[in-house]
Amino acid sequence: MKLYLLIIATALLGCSSAKKTEAQPANQLLKDVEILSSDAYQGRKTGTTGAEMARKYIAGRFRELNLAPLNNIPAYEQPFSFKNEKGQVINGINMIASVKGKSDHIIVISAHYDHIGIINNEIYNGADDNASGVAGLLKLAAYFKSNKPSHTLIFAAFDAEEMGLQGAKYFVSKPPVPIEKIKLNINMDMISHNDKGELYACGTFKYPQLKPFINTASKKIKVLPGHDDPKLGIDNWTGQSDHSAFNDKDIPFIYFGVEDHKDYHKASDEFKNINQDFLINAVSAIQEITSRLDKQLYIKAVINEKKIMNKQ
Repeated sequence: MKLYLLIIATALLGCSSAKKTEAQPANQLLKDVEILSSDAYQGRKTGTTGAEMARKYIAGRFRELNLAPLNNIPAYEQPFSFKNEKGQVINGINMIASVKGKSDHIIVISAHYDHIGIINNEIYNGADDNASGVAGLLKLAAYFKSNKPSHTLIFAAFDAEEMGLQGAKYFVSKPPVPIEKIKLNINMDMISHNDKGELYACGTFKYPQLKPFINTASKKIKVLPGHDDPKLGIDNWTGQSDHSAFNDKDIPFIYFGVEDHKDYHKASDEFKNINQDFLINAVSAIQEITSRLDKQLYIKAVINEKKIMNKQ
């Protein structure tokens, strides 16, 4: 879409922040991707009107799901700033919500909402990268709001991932909760574009205790560990998305994503080019695995605490 049409598109979609729950279509997962990757959002580059529109949409969905903002993060917004490679100050805003669990141990579920914006008068919509991950985050938030988790869950839609993981780095450097309470990060970045039915779960090389949990009962998708051996060079994804910031603090992580495809960081990364069935199956598998991790890690923590108490 040419830029002069954006005013019309923005007017039409800018007020399309999530409607009330009773009005939501059954395919809300796909709807979230379609809206966030539409031309009206102008590629969601950090610091732009498109990014602001994305935040309003995400905040609307958080409210619709009745997610709680953390006490020290009003209106779900965690602002931060950083300098880019030119020395310019860039302002970003993370979107943070939570669901109270049975314990105060925390799992952070994350996905970045920013993309690379407009280049040479073309809109880079970032449907797979990473409207898909944000839609997955919202789907998991809806599930755990209705199915109380064992851990307290933080849902973090990070900004400025495309500018060096800045939102995630700020989150772990200025954590809104005691960082020692964070036991795991589940990160989703590009989960809708694979024609072989393969979703990778990166992170078990460094954290092998998580590997037994990385499987799914679904026959529609293959969840594969990998892309996390340092010997792989550029094929080692350990430092290539927001989970890296958690790993730097020695917080275990699982990063769900797909291998690079023909539309990666191109204007053709549009909603019409994602694999919708794959996205649905991927999010279902991630939900299954996250739920298993939430329950089993909690049980292990309780057992360990009892052992410690018995020794005292």
